[in-house]
Amino acid sequence: MPLRVDPDATFRDALAAAGRPLAGMWVCSGSPLVAELCAGAGLDWLLIDAEHSPNGLESILSQLQAVRGYPVHTLVRPPVNDTVVIKQYLDLGVQNLLVPMVNSAAEAEAAVAATRYPPRGVRGVGSALARASRWNRIPDYLARASDTVSLTVQIESEAAVAAVQEILAVDGVDGIFLGPSDLAASMGVLGQQEHPEVRAAVEHCLAAATAAGKPAGVNAFNKDVARTYLAAGATFVLVGADVALLARGSEALAAEFVPAGTGETPASY
Repeated sequence: MPLRVDPDATFRDALAAAGRPLAGMWVCSGSPLVAELCAGAGLDWLLIDAEHSPNGLESILSQLQAVRGYPVHTLVRPPVNDTVVIKQYLDLGVQNLLVPMVNSAAEAEAAVAATRYPPRGVRGVGSALARASRWNRIPDYLARASDTVSLTVQIESEAAVAAVQEILAVDGVDGIFLGPSDLAASMGVLGQQEHPEVRAAVEHCLAAATAAGKPAGVNAFNKDVARTYLAAGATFVLVGADVALLARGSEALAAEFVPAGTGETPASY
């Protein structure tokens, strides 16, 4: 007899049950080994990124499989808000999507439609061939599919900030996530994620989410800024990235053990 399985709880479910903000990190290396290493760190969630990282369908699948046995929720960010791309991610078994660059209610509605089968949406039906349904081993998958998926949309432009209340009101949007880097660029202060106007825009969106009764997250590698956003109502945060931790950690080793000039010997080992 084939095994009958149930899908995992979604990130939406985790946020509703948590009773505290959830802390996570980016997984950008494209490596299943690194993803598994991060999954065991004790954080609440991971974000596998395919917008700015070398991730394709095969590497995302490998990372989902690598972290599956750990008590951590996994979100995946596609490179674009596209119906076909989202269909492929869902069929891979991605249950928690973080869709980038959603600037209006209409774009949010398109993202929702991409996660729903007709007549509620436009997702293509191929679950019998896909990991999403565990190849038809999840009972009644087609009827239950929308309940197995959570959708968070990214607010990362001035237009999105202006439309945040309308975006939050879209049925099927489970939460928003603030991207201060692109938001700063949109506001004319490229590279200044902590600019007062950027921080004010982020806090405006956090307040809007609180008023709408929906969770809001934010990217903040500066721990003090992260704590400020948590105090302002953020319910989930990204506070680091695998590649950044490796880069800074290896640089620290080099600074300690590699001489600054030529022909020198490190003082100690």
